[in-house]
Amino acid sequence: MGISYRDAGVDIDAGNALVDRITPAAAATRRPGVMDGLGGFGALFDLRGAGYDDPVLVAATDGVGTKLRIAIDTGAVDQVGIDLVAMCVNDLICQGAEPLFFLDYFATGKLGVNEAARVIDGIAVGCRQAGCALIGGETAEMPGMYAAGDFDLAGFAVGALERGRALPRGVSEGDVLLGLRSDGVHSNGFSLVRKVVQAAGLAWDDPSPFGSGSLGEQLLTPTRIYVRPVLEAIRAGGVHAAAHITGGGLTENLPRVLPQGLGAQVDLDAWTVPPVFDWLARTGDIADGEMLKTFNTGIGMVLVVAADRAAALTDLLLDHGETIVRLGHVGPGEGVGYRGQVR
Repeated sequence: MGISYRDAGVDIDAGNALVDRITPAAAATRRPGVMDGLGGFGALFDLRGAGYDDPVLVAATDGVGTKLRIAIDTGAVDQVGIDLVAMCVNDLICQGAEPLFFLDYFATGKLGVNEAARVIDGIAVGCRQAGCALIGGETAEMPGMYAAGDFDLAGFAVGALERGRALPRGVSEGDVLLGLRSDGVHSNGFSLVRKVVQAAGLAWDDPSPFGSGSLGEQLLTPTRIYVRPVLEAIRAGGVHAAAHITGGGLTENLPRVLPQGLGAQVDLDAWTVPPVFDWLARTGDIADGEMLKTFNTGIGMVLVVAADRAAALTDLLLDHGETIVRLGHVGPGEGVGYRGQVR
């Protein structure tokens, strides 16, 4: 008998079993506009069915970086899918777009149906938090491309907004910077995190030096999804721009939403960084400038808002469960100017 595809390391039956396993999770993310389920060569979405008259599409793609290494090494893969969704949909809302649907790419050397299903279940949880539908994806089994037990993830999200409503729009001197607190490191800077942990001689299952549970559990806290509260704030009026604080931190991401000739003035004394960042800075002897350019330092999203709307928008965001920090304001100049120190 000749050699089969399974002999070469690819198990089509396992892929089919995975589709069967994840179909209920994907179905639970269904929202207006979805036209069919999993299994086709492509997925259909009706923008008019989603409530749009003159829509502009906005797309984003991302991964979770080397945070994935911790998830694989600890076996705690159940929530890393939330990170994958968050990294894409949090970018979409910075353009003022509502996330509509999401597709994932899961690649591995040998498909483990249970492990992959746990990851995709997490993706479905993230989609439900963001109000978008998981309408498709790709599972790639590629022998010889990945070490045993390893896998990689990528995500792709599409959102929409009505024409003429894109952000940033109308940013001006005197606008107020409202920071939405993060839930920890989120999904950026983990190459530096891993280097600090290695230098400290710690293992992922050691007790966390900055919180309850193990070190791995603390670091795998999922990225916060800001979609629903930020969209409500945008719809309420007065939001001129939004910046997702990912790789590059406040230093690199805030200037991306400011017009030429205007900069951000940030008071570092306005908030206390979460314990994980204090531990990283002390243990790794990391300078403030490096912390602010690598990590979110406790601020996962920044809204640039009209000064006369800052109080009302703060109340709205608080009502939606966010913790808000008044970081500073927009003023003449370029980039980000800091006052105080990371603490």
